This record gives sequence, C-alpha cells and structure tokens, in this order.
Amino acid sequence: MEKEFNYFYDFVYRELNLNLNSYKDAQMQRRILSVMRKSGAKDMIEYAKLISKDEKIKKEFIDQVTINVTEFFRNKDMFEQLEKIIVNNTSKNFNKLKIWSAACSNGAEPYSIAIMLDRNNLLNKSEIIATDIDKEVLSKARDGKYKDTELKGLDDYILSKYFTKDSDQYKISENLRRKVNFKRHDLLLDKYEKDCHLIVCRNVTIYFKSDVKDEVYKKFSESLVSGGILFIGATEGIYNPKEFGLKKVATCIYEKM
Repeated sequence: MEKEFNYFYDFVYRELNLNLNSYKDAQMQRRILSVMRKSGAKDMIEYAKLISKDEKIKKEFIDQVTINVTEFFRNKDMFEQLEKIIVNNTSKNFNKLKIWSAACSNGAEPYSIAIMLDRNNLLNKSEIIATDIDKEVLSKARDGKYKDTELKGLDDYILSKYFTKDSDQYKISENLRRKVNFKRHDLLLDKYEKDCHLIVCRNVTIYFKSDVKDEVYKKFSESLVSGGILFIGATEGIYNPKEFGLKKVATCIYEKM
C-alpha cells in the first residue's frame, strides 16, 4: 500500500501541483481512500487515471484534500481579543495596514477582518489580501454570497449593515468586497507575502507534519513587520514562539519581536 501512496502522491504533485507529502500521513490517507472508494476505483493507479480524464472526479478529489471549513468570526472571543490588539496597538504604530488572510476558504475570514476594520474606521487605511489553494472556493469568496446557514452567529446589526438579501442568499456589501483581493496561493509551494502587519491563518497547520508546520511559522514570521501580528486557530498553538521571533500576546495571537 505504501508504494501505491508514493505513486499517487507523485502523480498529484506532477499533475495537480499539490504537495501531499507535507500533510500528516494518516489523516491524508484516510481522506484519499474515502474519496477514492466513492469514485469506484479499485486502487491508486486506477484512481489517478480517473482523475486525469474526469473533471468531476478531479474536483471531488481536490475538494476532499484541501481543507475548507470556516465561518464568520470563528471563535468570537478570540476575534474580540484580536480587535483590541489591532485597534489599540497595531493601528496606532503604522499609518497603513497590510493584512494577509492565508487559506481563506470561502472568504468568511477576510470579510470578518474587513468588518472588524470598518467598524473601527480602519478599513480605508488597510490592504487585505486573501489566498487559498482551491480555485473553486476562491471563486465563491469573490462572489461574496452566502446562505443563511453560513452566517450563523452574526447579529442582526451586522447582517443589515454589511449584507443584502439576494433571493435565498446574502451578499456581502460591495464596499467590503472591493477591499479584499483574492488570489490563489499554496502555503507549501509558493512565495509568501512580505511586510504584513497582520497574518490570519487558522486551523490549517494542524494537518501538517511537525517540520512542515515549523517551516510555515518561520515563513509567516519572516512575512511580518516588527510588531506585526499572527492570528492562528483555536486548535493550534506555537509551543516555541521565540524560535520564530514571536511572542504570545493573547490566546492564539502572536507578535513579531
């Protein structure tokens, strides 16, 4: 079975430009086997052939192995901590803010950041870049349309101020949509943004092997200006922040020293 996985990982890297070797083996292999069985393929070689010739099967595979789970203001108490730090400290130290929402999925995270900035009169002095590896989910993020089930937890004030009801969906306000620049980016293969004042990347590195996770945090630190902030997920933690030139300032929030 190991040889089959090695063959399949090489195929995916060569044909789809996805580096599966950086993910934790057990988790990734469970995902692959689950979606492979749904395709009807009897082994990895047959599954690779199906992916090569069937766009639907290829899309189902990419959707399964790229993690797209998020929501607006996920872990609200942590967002409130972040807001205090950005408003009371970061924004006062810099004339403009460059913000990178990495692995942004359907856009809920960068739009949450945009709402946070707007209600503190910081949106017009900010540049927001949002990236993800999945082109399909980026297309959805650019559209800025969400079902009411995707907006759970948002209060009526935010819904009325920042969204417009559009048939059975809610559409993010044009002012916010214009402020977020979405583009494709692979955290494992592509160059990182530079001179960032805030990087948001939440509940992604939990899927990476330890050495890969460390390399990602190292690159995030290098991407931050001194005094910049890294905001990670509630299921994550950096146990040796000083190694990356970071210090913990709140739960899941780190500052570049």
